[in-house]
Amino acid sequence: MSAPESPGRVAFVTGASRGIGRAVGVALGAAGCRVAFCYSADTEGAKETQAAIEATGAEVLALQADVADPASVEHAFDEIEATFGPVELLVNNAGITRDGLLMRMSDEHWSDVLQTNLTGAFHTIRRATPKMMRGRFGRIVNVSSVSGQTGQAGQANYSAAKAGLVGLSRAVARELATRGITCNVVAPGPIVTSMTDRLPDDWRQWAEQTVPLGRLGNPDEVAAVVAFLCSDAAGYVTGAIVPVDGGLGMGH
Repeated sequence: MSAPESPGRVAFVTGASRGIGRAVGVALGAAGCRVAFCYSADTEGAKETQAAIEATGAEVLALQADVADPASVEHAFDEIEATFGPVELLVNNAGITRDGLLMRMSDEHWSDVLQTNLTGAFHTIRRATPKMMRGRFGRIVNVSSVSGQTGQAGQANYSAAKAGLVGLSRAVARELATRGITCNVVAPGPIVTSMTDRLPDDWRQWAEQTVPLGRLGNPDEVAAVVAFLCSDAAGYVTGAIVPVDGGLGMGH
């Protein structure tokens, strides 16, 4: 009689009601993980994400949570641990934009973006790592952006937050390396999502002309890289920035 098959690793993906987050959830489900994900307000999108992950045969847990709120993060982790056990794979994808020229940017728009896009990742990492340390295994992937390295006019808050994720990730990578925990950054370039769909046609034309590969990326291409960094095969990769940008940043 063969031994029972062990359950898959427990993954938690933030900001997964659509776009890159949904694609990551599906990729991890297809890899055999048990997938928990959170969303802030898009209930219909969350239902679609849940159905897409379930279609891979994976167990799924959908949670409404605000990563900017430590109490909300605590509640989400409590639910995941009660359902699946400790989080082993953490993907911080939750993010918002509040674009505007620097001189006109309000304190609120600055702080909202930093609180969600950067401090939110700190909240989830802080909550996940004690049990990762006890298990002597963990994979943390923070989704940044090419604009975190190159900057982007009208996005001082967003670029600052995405650049901050690099420093956070490398500090975490150094601090937790001896416990078998890796922490890496994926930096997408222009990706076709609902966010880019709302941008004017001339922006898309500019992006296609600027990206060396001559096209926008798709969420599945980002998700494939995230899934690799979450895998056992990526155990010797930590503190890295992996661009998925069609060559736009040329490694930066």
